[in-house]
Amino acid sequence: MSRCWTRNTSAIAAAVTALAVLTACGGGGEGDSSTPAADGKPVTITFWGWAKGTKETVDAFNAAQQDIRVTFEEIPAGGAGGYAKISNAVKAGNAPDLVSIEYPSLPEFVSQGALKDITLPDGVRDGLLPQAVEQTTLGGRTWAVPFDAAPQAFYYRKDLFEKYGVEVPKTWDDFRVAAEKVKKADAKARIATFFPDDPTTFEAMAWQAGAQWFKAEGDTWKIDTTDAATDKVTAFWQGLLDDDLVHNDVSFSPEWTGSLKNGTTIGYLGASWGAGVLKGTLPEQSGKWAVAPVPSWDGKPASGMLGGSTFAVTKDSEHAEAAVEFATWMATTEEGVRARIGSGTSSAFPAATGLRPVAKDAFDAGYYGGQDIYALFDEAGASIRDGWAWGPAGGTTNTTIKDHLGKVAGGDATVADAVKAGHDATVAELKKRGLKVRG
Repeated sequence: MSRCWTRNTSAIAAAVTALAVLTACGGGGEGDSSTPAADGKPVTITFWGWAKGTKETVDAFNAAQQDIRVTFEEIPAGGAGGYAKISNAVKAGNAPDLVSIEYPSLPEFVSQGALKDITLPDGVRDGLLPQAVEQTTLGGRTWAVPFDAAPQAFYYRKDLFEKYGVEVPKTWDDFRVAAEKVKKADAKARIATFFPDDPTTFEAMAWQAGAQWFKAEGDTWKIDTTDAATDKVTAFWQGLLDDDLVHNDVSFSPEWTGSLKNGTTIGYLGASWGAGVLKGTLPEQSGKWAVAPVPSWDGKPASGMLGGSTFAVTKDSEHAEAAVEFATWMATTEEGVRARIGSGTSSAFPAATGLRPVAKDAFDAGYYGGQDIYALFDEAGASIRDGWAWGPAGGTTNTTIKDHLGKVAGGDATVADAVKAGHDATVAELKKRGLKVRG
């Protein structure tokens, strides 16, 4: 085990003061930055990402000024190989200047010393959703520019809900009743889908319920995936699966998409970005879908966050200042948000709260019958629970849970088994890295 790796991972667990050693291994934020056009020539930076509308955003930035030129490379989505590509590039010393990283994966990249801590321009932090700032701040340092938040939402076929006489659920108890009614009305139809390949959807449910899986206490990581909140969510979804009240299909698979197209899946438990997914996937169903707040346990607004992306500067970037300037432009300017959403199928919900009206104006909500979906996302964003933190071995946690969730359909595992396996694998991984763990 390398000394730099040990120091980095320990630093994350040791909160504010110990995290300072990350810059010793990964490089400082400001000292080796380059001022854009300092020598009269444009600074060229490279950027890797995968979100829809990113190329259009890069093109708009390059056309808007002459000081910084951005070279964009589209990579697979993070979990589909993008993160592995970034990690390998960092290890090889040829990483791009700027990368897209979702909130759940940020702590692991920080713990590996792959990123620079950065300084946001004056006033930017105050204009961001506090929960997004919380997710990009580790040990009192800023490790990325938040782009979007991703509060949960429930998308449903309003025409089929009306046909089957199903009320839009406000609580999870209501959701189960609605699921039973849908199945009774059409033996092939289900209210939603359980995604065995996507632990983050389940984790968002646990977050919404008030769970706190990871917590740094001094120099120790406290891990608790069997608290009352998680157990409640686990039992609920196991019951839905046992009673065949939801489909069990891989997310965004042909099976899932086909069930949406033929009306045998009439709801989707997703996030704010799902509005663009449905619009782009099912254009022929325009006007048939609506959006509602995700059900909660007591009927009061509450949300976790499902995904959400940031822009992070890699440790070897020689142009960190220019990279931060470009990232800030994408995330906090009207031009940047319009360029991303104007691509047609992106429904990004900006972390910059003042740009919500811009996003709303840029996204054609005609698909949802003109419903003010951004007003709903605003309320959902405000209801994201505080206190949730992602752990420094997210890859291990999620891969293990995913592997076991895949066995649930065949009866070879339960949802609780998957969560327990994720817990045990994470504890083992952190101990392997030399971290102190409790849980």
